[in-house]
Amino acid sequence: MAVSVNLAKKLDKAYEDKELKDILDAPVDALAGLTPRHTEALKELLGIKTVRDLGSNKYFATAGVLVALEKHEG
Repeated sequence: MAVSVNLAKKLDKAYEDKELKDILDAPVDALAGLTPRHTEALKELLGIKTVRDLGSNKYFATAGVLVALEKHEG
């Protein structure tokens, strides 16, 4: 099954037309709103170098699950 998702508003202009693998391998400032300064801070503080690292980081993943669960609480 083919899936198409438009992430243009979530990505920096330079990454809007890139393949998923290229986006995941890109520095975190490929995400709209993040800067090279954010990339350096995440690298220094948490060892996060790429969008893939950010998305698979155990702390961010846990936080994302908690937020999703809150929507289904009660």
